Amino acid sequence: MKKIKIDKTFLIVFLCLFALSVFGCVMVYSASCYFSQKNFNNELYFLIKQIIGVVLGFAGFFFFLFFDYKKLKKFKWIMVFVSIFLLILVFIPGIGIENYGARRWIGLFGLSFQPSEIAKFSLVLFCACHFAKNKNNAKSFKTILPALMVGGIFCLLVILEPNMSITMCLGIIMITMMFLGGTRLKHFLIIAFPAMLMVPLLIILEPYRLQRLMAFIDPWASPQGEGFQLIQSLYSLGNGGLFGVGLFSSRQKYLYLPFAESDFIFSIICEELGFFGASFVILIFAILIICLIKIALNSKDRFASLLVSGIACVIATQVILNIAVVTGSIPPTGLPLPFISAGSTSLMVFMSSIGICLNVNKQNK
Repeated sequence: MKKIKIDKTFLIVFLCLFALSVFGCVMVYSASCYFSQKNFNNELYFLIKQIIGVVLGFAGFFFFLFFDYKKLKKFKWIMVFVSIFLLILVFIPGIGIENYGARRWIGLFGLSFQPSEIAKFSLVLFCACHFAKNKNNAKSFKTILPALMVGGIFCLLVILEPNMSITMCLGIIMITMMFLGGTRLKHFLIIAFPAMLMVPLLIILEPYRLQRLMAFIDPWASPQGEGFQLIQSLYSLGNGGLFGVGLFSSRQKYLYLPFAESDFIFSIICEELGFFGASFVILIFAILIICLIKIALNSKDRFASLLVSGIACVIATQVILNIAVVTGSIPPTGLPLPFISAGSTSLMVFMSSIGICLNVNKQNK
């Protein structure tokens, strides 16, 4: 086992990871304590699950920190087939868990996890391996077909759950990886343009998505219906002002704001810590992403560079989309804030991915 060299980049990334995961526990407790007490008779219900996720996440982090990232190439097809298998399992009665009209989780032995969280990083791994291996043929349309096939299957299975937010995230990851892999601009546009056209088509095909779009355009047209969540989120932002109402002092968490501990936790952050507190959280995310990009640029081989770039893309995409939703910049869609929102699967996968990035950084040195 090689020793860890604590350089500046390693220290900054680890501190960002530690700060975000611990801060996430604090905010999950604050956002969920009333809901947990009312529904589970235990105000620590979500906090306990979050702490377990953090502990398992750090276990994954340290495992991949010492696991040679080059060996991950051997698992690209295994991860693809495992992801497809798990995404299919969500549709099987008794295994897949239906919640709010969607089947996005698998339940086994009293535990539940979301396969789409694993699929995002499986797609990054596959694309990184594929484009690193075919770097001399990246400009051929035939070369990008396997990435299109895998990404397309993932997107199809996820949209059937249905989960448009993760589908969009997967699509962005696939297109970004193809761009970084060296795809010709004309091929890139041939793929990206139809993908962009699919978004309004998917919205029109599902009535509830169209209702969400209308609520985004004018939430006050349906203040007790589709516009309710966005209005309550905006109340949180406005109530927080510059400095916030104080930690644990949110009013919106008292069953006014749905999913306060998960998809809309950034609203509670803005309310309790204000503009400056929320800006500091965004700054930590920005520092983390910049450091990952730096690791990718300094990588010794193409596979490592693409792998870390893809992980940075996943984190950046989810942060941007989550904040855009809670601020009313895009139509409401469910996507957790990395490292902070409640959800053990997301925590474990994201924290493990940071271990991979620091493993690359270690070998760069």
